[in-house]
Amino acid sequence: MALHTKKINPVLKVNNDTGFGNNASSYGGRFINRDGSFNLRKEGVSFMNRFSVYHNMLTMPLWKFISVLGIFYFTINLAYAFLYLWIGVGQLQGVIASTPWGKFKEAYFFSTETFTTVGYGRVNPIGDWANFAASIEAMSGLLSFALATGLMYGRFSRPRAYLVFSEHALVSPYKNGMGLMFRFASYKDKHTLTDVEIRVNVGLQVHENEEAIYRYYDLKLERTRVESLPMNWTVVHPIDENSPFQGFTHEDMKASDVEIYVLIRGFDDVFSNLVQQRTSYTYREIKFNGKFIPMYRESDDGRTTILELHKLNEFVKIP
Repeated sequence: MALHTKKINPVLKVNNDTGFGNNASSYGGRFINRDGSFNLRKEGVSFMNRFSVYHNMLTMPLWKFISVLGIFYFTINLAYAFLYLWIGVGQLQGVIASTPWGKFKEAYFFSTETFTTVGYGRVNPIGDWANFAASIEAMSGLLSFALATGLMYGRFSRPRAYLVFSEHALVSPYKNGMGLMFRFASYKDKHTLTDVEIRVNVGLQVHENEEAIYRYYDLKLERTRVESLPMNWTVVHPIDENSPFQGFTHEDMKASDVEIYVLIRGFDDVFSNLVQQRTSYTYREIKFNGKFIPMYRESDDGRTTILELHKLNEFVKIP
């Protein structure tokens, strides 16, 4: 890919506090994923030292979380069922099955009753080894449910911003010139952030001393703070002499490997805590000559404003 060779206004101050380095050959792909996570993989330390069970269980998607709990529950009861079969079904009183498959089912469901401390009573341990295994399983069941309860409460009570961003940023007419803009909104009912602040940076490749390096700039915004966010917010960066994008075309952005980083912070009244959310837009997600369409309207009875979140990504092409 050809490097961007346009001259950027030397008056613009470079931001060296982004946490990213300047060596262009050290990076692959985008810096920040659309969901706000860093596009980074760590090596050189063992997997067990890098992996955090608690953090991953709190942040993984809900369907994965439920799947992990279900697989764990099935697997651990399966292991105990095989343990009871190895000890001998004769040490379990009340087993009425005579086939191997029937005995396995009896052992498995006895394990589920012991693990959950339900204990219906028909099958119960009578041998020393079966009693010992059942006591260990009962303890592991109590501990497992305590951990699962803590994880579910942690996921349920974890403060989140609940923001959704437009899929694309647009370069559109703005006042007497052009502006780079994107928009976002809070998508939960009865959920409004206050004292919302936004910071937008850009990273781009430039050619200096015959090598490619990254430079980072703060993007000056039309507005960096709103008192509350009941509706959507269209964030606008005027492209003027104070912008690193002055004179850029889409091909220039592609050649510069442009990526825009967005960080939003606000106060959540429900959690009584600060929340934040990140995202980014690469040059592939920046469209020229587009204009967002309005995404709110008046209700039929004229008493309520309707925020149409399904229109968040909709824009029209303009000359």
